[in-house]
Amino acid sequence: MPRIRRDAARLFRKGWSARKVGRYLGYHHTVVIKWVRKAEKVGDVPILTQASIPRSFPGKIPEELENKIVALRRKTGRCSAALHLELQREGIKIAKTTIHRVLNRNHVLRKRSPYKRFHPHVDRPKALKQGDLVQVDTIHRMISEKKRIYTFSLIDVYSRQTYAKTYKKMSGAISLEFIKEAERELDFHFNMLQSDHGPEFGKWFVDQVKKNHRYSRIGKPNDNAHIERFNRTLQEECLDKCSNDVSEINRKLKIYLQYYNHQRIHLGLGAIPSEVVPRL
Repeated sequence: MPRIRRDAARLFRKGWSARKVGRYLGYHHTVVIKWVRKAEKVGDVPILTQASIPRSFPGKIPEELENKIVALRRKTGRCSAALHLELQREGIKIAKTTIHRVLNRNHVLRKRSPYKRFHPHVDRPKALKQGDLVQVDTIHRMISEKKRIYTFSLIDVYSRQTYAKTYKKMSGAISLEFIKEAERELDFHFNMLQSDHGPEFGKWFVDQVKKNHRYSRIGKPNDNAHIERFNRTLQEECLDKCSNDVSEINRKLKIYLQYYNHQRIHLGLGAIPSEVVPRL
């Protein structure tokens, strides 16, 4: 483009009309006139493209207010609407959309990753019998600054029968092994599995497990309420009392799950053990 502008000015100086130069180069004649006027100032050189940024910003908010909004966001972690109300309390009038633009411009918004895989919606089935809906999850336990161990947990929503096992690593293959082992131990077929979007429950796992599968909604832990509540109970009553040795954890898990499934009172089932729930 800089060279095209220079050539247009040259043709005009040779005696071509602005309209003829415009038709020859494929531009409007008024643009050619602007290029000629610019060439009179800079000379017979390529005419560089100027920045399109405005020379002034009459509606720009003060820099102190912008810094205040960013600092408030980093301190509280609240959304634009909440920050808008906070600033109103202090007598500062500013639009919510302006606050959102300030946060976006300073890169302090949490945005959905463009690399997140899309998972089509699958209707949640009603748990009318064992295996109709089985929720599965993973508990991460830090044992050093860079090392973890992983406890896979599973619960049948209808009967509250559970299973759990701890592994040194986490992968789709281990998830598949865990599901097969849990199905053997609980002795009923899993019709529908539900999990979050963790890498251990990715596309390879879904393809290999050969069962109906659905994902919980992102940012909606209540979709997995049963397994999340079991995870907390499992941690408080068993895992927190264990060392970081995987074999020891699995030994204690076996004892605890026997108690949880056959003796522990479940208020959600009418204050009866889960094994008492009739099988249909």
